[in-house]
Amino acid sequence: MTRDATMVNAFDPGRTAGLDAGDLALIERRGKALGPAYRLFYEEPLHLVRGEGVWLYDAHGRAWLDAYNNVASLGHCHPKVVEAVSRQLATLNTHTRYLHDGVVTYAERLLATLPGALGHMMFTCTGSEANDLALRIARSFTGRQGVIVTRLAYHGLTEAVSEISPSLGDFVQRGARVRLIDAPNALFVPPAGQGAKLAADLAAAIAEMRADGIEPAAFIVDTIFSSDGLCPDPAGFLKPAADLIRAEGGLFIADEVQPGFARTGDTFWGFQRHGIIPDIVTMGKPMGNGFPVAGAALRPELVSEFGAKARYFNTFGGNPVAAAAGMTVLDVIREEGLQQNAREIGVFLKEGLRGITARRDGIGDVRGAGLFLAVECVESRSTNAPNARLAGHIVNHLRRNGVLISATGPGANILKIRPPLVLQKPEATRLLEAINAAIASA
Repeated sequence: MTRDATMVNAFDPGRTAGLDAGDLALIERRGKALGPAYRLFYEEPLHLVRGEGVWLYDAHGRAWLDAYNNVASLGHCHPKVVEAVSRQLATLNTHTRYLHDGVVTYAERLLATLPGALGHMMFTCTGSEANDLALRIARSFTGRQGVIVTRLAYHGLTEAVSEISPSLGDFVQRGARVRLIDAPNALFVPPAGQGAKLAADLAAAIAEMRADGIEPAAFIVDTIFSSDGLCPDPAGFLKPAADLIRAEGGLFIADEVQPGFARTGDTFWGFQRHGIIPDIVTMGKPMGNGFPVAGAALRPELVSEFGAKARYFNTFGGNPVAAAAGMTVLDVIREEGLQQNAREIGVFLKEGLRGITARRDGIGDVRGAGLFLAVECVESRSTNAPNARLAGHIVNHLRRNGVLISATGPGANILKIRPPLVLQKPEATRLLEAINAAIASA
């Protein structure tokens, strides 16, 4: 049974003992106003009122080190983004069917960070919309319907992409046109075998799909396999699967919502670590540092017929304010050297985590790329069976002591550490000390 990823590290509304009376009242109001589908993080939900850099502040003025937020990738309320958005909002904000330099310049600058074969940008508001658009184009271009994804993937919330987001849980149905394959597994598959196994599993899924009379249109992956438990290495292991889907007449779609925009340190985009050029690249969350902007970059030939026959526009996607936010994010990443910072602080954190956990039988693995790291909690190293209890204990111990991370993976046992790219050594050291204390307390 697939675990519902929305329930990993979730607040249980049936356990409210000890909560602040004001927070409890707000939780009750939230439930009445928003309904039951929403979730809160942590055993004790956090009531936040302000953010700055890598810090978040609760309603009582307490500071929390944010080691989880991929949305505010430049840090919360980065002054240059705030200024750019405010200035443009006070000048003009309208849709993209009028001429405006902003959306064109932003598209040109984004495309300049990507391989030359990806010649067009199409803007949306969210990563869900970007993946939805990518599927429409892939199916239109290939004349096929089938899509293959990893077993605990997350690609969005629209009807089309929830079908390819098994991490949403078994309640969200997947039709005959979707097949699931195992994600790479750092604990049970040797590094040298990751690429061959992924390609073999993809081939089996394609054969199964064809046995049902369905042809594959696309293979889409989050190129760091975030929801599946994070598997960044070895670099290059994705290439055999990308080559295979193309040889079988389908497209390779790289979902860069999580690993894109310099997070992995060595490269600006996650797929670049694997030496491949996708047919479509989707992006979202960090590209506006909190302002809603997303999009898809694609080979021009994929959209030529689609663009001629299917009118596309997005009321808010790529509007002047979104473009101002996005261009400022690119400026800050370059001016503040954040890709290099992600690489250097990422190495510092990974080495520190390995030092902390080296003699801990309950930690099976530490892995990551840049400022995207995972610590896998296990019952013992002899079995590497998942230990969700330990992961939950560490996450909530950190929360009680002023540090925010989360957990992921099919066993809900993998610590997910994903701080803003502006994290510096003093804050990274504090994070390591807090993790050490949390593990020791278990």
